Amino acid sequence: MFKTTKALVLREVRYKEADRILTLFTAEHGKLTAKARGALRKGSKTAAATQQLTYSEMTLFENRGKFTVNEAAISESFSGLRDNIEDFALGCYIAECVEAVSVEDQPDAALMQLALNSLYALSRGMYKAEHIKAAFELRLMALAGYMPEFSSCAVCGCEEPDQPLLSLDDGVILCKSCAPYSQNAMAELCPASLSALRYILTAPAKQLFSFSLDEKALKRLSFAAEQYLLKQTERRFSTLDYWKSFKF
Repeated sequence: MFKTTKALVLREVRYKEADRILTLFTAEHGKLTAKARGALRKGSKTAAATQQLTYSEMTLFENRGKFTVNEAAISESFSGLRDNIEDFALGCYIAECVEAVSVEDQPDAALMQLALNSLYALSRGMYKAEHIKAAFELRLMALAGYMPEFSSCAVCGCEEPDQPLLSLDDGVILCKSCAPYSQNAMAELCPASLSALRYILTAPAKQLFSFSLDEKALKRLSFAAEQYLLKQTERRFSTLDYWKSFKF
């Protein structure tokens, strides 16, 4: 049985002499594993279209629940990522996060749009890497069912706290003065970074990155978004550590 779909290559692993085992994400079929036979041979017609972080139109042959790439053509290569190892590393982190929260045989057009928009913005250098990363992480958590409750302090109800904190365990906002009532891990925000967090969680998908912060506020937002994702997914990401190796 053949099926044609557009797929984002989240991961590729060399198999035997010239094959690739691909982890794909599709809007219609969720996460898939497929073999690209001969993709590593010189002159292969599927080589470029089956590279990691490539969005391609693929014809897949299914046999007993296993998929083989029959044809593949690039729809978007995100070529800018391959010119900058730091940006490529962050792109791989985005892919690893998508792989972690996506489900086989479960359509998810919103998650696909988030992944593609994030990779596109990163590959074009449209915003700072930390800006894209924070927006991606927070929106990803919302799509995965971990939407923070951001309207007001969970203890006193203050809507605009002067020193807001994000509870990493509960996903709620607290005033600093209310934090002693909670034993949970906290990430410090500020009024500007809280406003950005609210924007990210409610903005239309095409306008996700259209906010601005000074360096200090962006640093707070970036730390809070990352720590919240790590806490909620209860895992580490090797690609995140690799990206950070270029930062320090």
